[in-house]
Amino acid sequence: MEAVLKREITDLGYDITLVEDGRVTFIGDEETICRANLFLRTAERVLLKVGSFHAESFEELFQNTRSIPWEEYIPQDGKFWVAKASSIKSKLFSPSDIQSIMKKAMVERLKKAYGLEWFPESGSSYPLRVFLYKDEVTVGIDTSGDSLHKRGYRTLTSKAPITETLAAALIMMTPWNRDRILVDPFCGSGTFPIEAAMIAANMAPGMNRSFLAEDWKNIIPRKFWYEAMDEASDLLETEVEVDIQGYDIDGDIVKAARANAESAGVDHMIHFQQRPLSALSHPKKYGFIITNPPYGERIEEKENLPALYKEIGERYRALDSWSLYMITAYEDAERYVGRKADKNRKIYNGMMKTYFYQFMGPKPPKRKTGD
Repeated sequence: MEAVLKREITDLGYDITLVEDGRVTFIGDEETICRANLFLRTAERVLLKVGSFHAESFEELFQNTRSIPWEEYIPQDGKFWVAKASSIKSKLFSPSDIQSIMKKAMVERLKKAYGLEWFPESGSSYPLRVFLYKDEVTVGIDTSGDSLHKRGYRTLTSKAPITETLAAALIMMTPWNRDRILVDPFCGSGTFPIEAAMIAANMAPGMNRSFLAEDWKNIIPRKFWYEAMDEASDLLETEVEVDIQGYDIDGDIVKAARANAESAGVDHMIHFQQRPLSALSHPKKYGFIITNPPYGERIEEKENLPALYKEIGERYRALDSWSLYMITAYEDAERYVGRKADKNRKIYNGMMKTYFYQFMGPKPPKRKTGD
């Protein structure tokens, strides 16, 4: 996903300085914070990096944290705390101790800067997120608040919904575009079709929500948020014609998907229908199936998986020149679908224990001038 996010950031016009597992660092200003939160589809959070340093002891952690000019970021009434600390291959590994010591160091710095002995912390929130890797500490202030996968449209969900950011990333890893058909036969609460419709409409994923940094009037003038929203509104193309379909065997889930699509403002772009996998068909060529089928979390469900994945393969092969993209934790999916995933297009995520299979159909012929 880092490669997808990197491309998004570059397309927004910013210079990337570092790409790591789970994190992409780039250069920007106050306006960048607004635009990144509003436009990035595959980021979970946008952090304002305020410092990085080496620390092997709690004394080093304290002193280096205190040396950061916190008064440039946090006002006298600001609420500040270390919301999360993670440590990998570092001598300091206790999250609670890291959080406590860094909070004390911040207080000491701000006491001297503001000439106060006590802070009311009644104003805007400035939560920190701290990462330790091989004794290198990276400190960032969370500008997003709620994770960016919370677009604001999904009020009703199925049992195991895929996150909006992951769904968007998987769609963007395929060559699908709004001129091509897209079908999700296991649409659940509608995340894949809705994210595809938002991409097709050039709809900024953060248009229907707020962000923590909107209250940071000491750092970001309100005009930057207004300008970012105006930019998002100008880019919106809700009247674009698309063929995006979502099916599910559960009628109540289909109703939930429709409600979510309506909340997102893309319900007119998606055809949702209660329909079993066996009814999957389409007369046109060169379409896309992008889906997250069941993968049997319980033993009794696993018994049904071979038949289900065989049927996926049968319905897929019955379509004319289509491509299939599937994320699943079922390790035998490729075997029962009955086709080998394209070389270098079978991705395994060991941490999530999931596979992303890509079965590529032939490319459609290039359109002639005037078509």
